[in-house]
Amino acid sequence: METSETSPTGTKIEKNLSVQNKTGIHARPAAMIVRVTNKYTSQVFFEKDEEQVNGKSIMGLMMLAAGRGSSIKAIIEGSDAEDMMKDLEDLFNRKFDEG
Repeated sequence: METSETSPTGTKIEKNLSVQNKTGIHARPAAMIVRVTNKYTSQVFFEKDEEQVNGKSIMGLMMLAAGRGSSIKAIIEGSDAEDMMKDLEDLFNRKFDEG
């Protein structure tokens, strides 16, 4: 489910992403996520089980303990939010290149 709205700081998008790789979000996938999110100026947070972490923090992402089959919500707000979401969706769909 994706929601999108325009705010004073740009676009705000919320979308649930599915963790599909065998080992979940450990150090390597977390680093890949941070590499993507740091290319953009928009703010990004990930939410799982009512815990929210900064999407530009490797340690924060690892603290979510998102294993295979987990659903995490990406919340992005800013002028390049749509581009960031497209890149994140691609990364999650590629299973972090792990299979």
